[in-house]
Amino acid sequence: QVQLVESGGGLVQAGGSLRLSCAASGRTFSRFAMGWFRQAPGKEREFIAAISYDSASTYYADSVKGRFSISRDNDKNTVKLQMNSLKADDTAVYYCAFDRVAWRSVVGADNVPRYGSWGQGTQVTVSS
Repeated sequence: QVQLVESGGGLVQAGGSLRLSCAASGRTFSRFAMGWFRQAPGKEREFIAAISYDSASTYYADSVKGRFSISRDNDKNTVKLQMNSLKADDTAVYYCAFDRVAWRSVVGADNVPRYGSWGQGTQVTVSS
C-alpha cells in the first residue's frame, strides 16, 4: 500500500524559512517523479514543484521560483521542499504526491491528474 507522510509544517513569520519532508513507502520510490502541491482554504490545489525520478530535472511554479527548492533522496525514500523568504500568500496545506507512471521527466508535472497517490498534508502558516 502506497503511503506518503508529510512533516515539517508550522507557523513562521514572513521572510522566514521552513523545510518540509515527505516520507514514502509502498512503491519503488526511485522510479517515480514526485511533486509538491498546496491548497489554501477556498482555493484549488496548486502545483508548487516537481522533481524527476533521478533528480536530473526540477520544475517550479512561477510563484515560488527562486524561493523554494525541491530535492529527493532515493536511498531514504524522501522528498523535501526547502521554503525560503516565505510570504503570507504561501499559507496553505502542503501535499506531496507520487507520479502515476514511472520513469517520467518533469515535463507536464504541474498537472494534478498526473499524480495518483497523495499524503495527508502538512499545514504551513506564514504570519505577516
